[in-house]
Amino acid sequence: QVPLVESGGGLVQAGGSLRLSCAASGRTFMRLAMGWFRQAPGKEREFVAAITWSGGNTIYADSVKGRFIMSRENDKNTVYLQMNSLKPEDTAVYYCAADPGSITTISTRYEYWGQGTQVTVSS
Repeated sequence: QVPLVESGGGLVQAGGSLRLSCAASGRTFMRLAMGWFRQAPGKEREFVAAITWSGGNTIYADSVKGRFIMSRENDKNTVYLQMNSLKPEDTAVYYCAADPGSITTISTRYEYWGQGTQVTVSS
């Protein structure tokens, strides 16, 4: 098990920024690819961003590319999602997830999930 706890969500106006954090427990964190997903009301969960265990490679959904930045600090067992130029359509519950395999956009490949943090962007 790899318990994951997200934080940093909240209410922000369009054009604003938020930084989400995801803290993990366990010694295996360094070996895990990590991802962020989100789910808006009435919609399916969708991929947002992912990062390799080393932090050397990241991938992003087209909808957030150029606005969101994912990073990690392995010595703190934490990953981050810096969200800039937020739009009302970014409103969702954001989840972090851990994948023992390689970096991927596919949610079913991720074995461990956090409880989520709400992000609301007002227009």
